[in-house]
Amino acid sequence: MTYQKYGIKPELVERVKFKMKNPVTKDRIRMLVANVTKYDLQDRVKVRKLVKAAAVILQEKLTESQEEQIVYFIVSQKIDPNNTFHLLKLWGMFR
Repeated sequence: MTYQKYGIKPELVERVKFKMKNPVTKDRIRMLVANVTKYDLQDRVKVRKLVKAAAVILQEKLTESQEEQIVYFIVSQKIDPNNTFHLLKLWGMFR
């Protein structure tokens, strides 16, 4: 799995996936990322803020290194949230 190359633990991903099954949590995350652009996802400061906000919503306590690994992973993926192919690629990574 690609995210593991960035040092992100599968246990963390599984916990997040489980928490995202809660409709209230899912809606809160959806609202958080609703207006995010591909340029936002290339800005490390904005990505860090999104990661911190998502961690609060998901009630996950991230260490500084976990946070940095996630930020690095997101920026490295060059995600365009308006590109269906990019979204399918991400979905495939985490399903």
